Amino acid sequence: MSLESAAAVSPEQPAGAVIRTIIADDDRLAREKLRILLASEANVKLVAECNDGQQTLSAVRTYRADLLLLDIQMPGMDGFQVLNELSAEEMPVVVFTSAYDQYAIRAFEAHALDYLLKPFDQERLHHAIERARWELHKSQDHEITHRILDLLSQVKSDMLPAPSSEGRLVIRAKGRVVFLNLSEIDWIEASANYVRLNVGKESHLFRETIGRISERLNPNHFVRVHRSTIVNVRKIKELIPVNSGEYIVVLKSGKELSCSRSFRAALESMIEKHS
Repeated sequence: MSLESAAAVSPEQPAGAVIRTIIADDDRLAREKLRILLASEANVKLVAECNDGQQTLSAVRTYRADLLLLDIQMPGMDGFQVLNELSAEEMPVVVFTSAYDQYAIRAFEAHALDYLLKPFDQERLHHAIERARWELHKSQDHEITHRILDLLSQVKSDMLPAPSSEGRLVIRAKGRVVFLNLSEIDWIEASANYVRLNVGKESHLFRETIGRISERLNPNHFVRVHRSTIVNVRKIKELIPVNSGEYIVVLKSGKELSCSRSFRAALESMIEKHS
């Protein structure tokens, strides 16, 4: 196993925008061709080259690569046997490279992302790399969404502020005085020089800016998802990733709120405080 390209890469280093890649092929010329083609791909870093199944298995576990370009017929263990030895947590995105088309159906049954039939060119490899890049992006979104939802499920009712002047608002509306516990609020939206406090099927106008009211709220329970919106995290049912790192937040009431990319940053900060 050649690790010249992997020397500066830590196994713990997050993938980020760089796709850390392993080449596994018992044919030296095939490995050399792949190395040359990969050099033309943006943000792709070769971390290891392997010439048999056992080396491939060791490299995947050591370097935790994002992408494995895997030949099928190799000494010791073939490509399918390598995948059978890997757990779901260890499994990178897999693109098979083979000179034989009869393995294609079995490759996709093994959940390979793509199947490159030799000889393939730069364009075909580029297409596979872009598919891998998108798959990794989706996986990262999926992972962070689960981390966020796990955190939300840990927000216990005993963390609510005690009923006091610090845990409620006094609102004068329509000739009456409403004492509103902060924990009852679903979400808050800016409305000119007021904020609208949405509580179940009711809403109340409160003379305050959204910036000022955000300072009065417990940051463990409320998160600002937009310049004009604050959400009670205990009211969140589901997060739906959409384009460009944004989310749709679905509340337990069924209300859907659009959230800017800063939502992710705010939730990641919350996760760090609770980890």
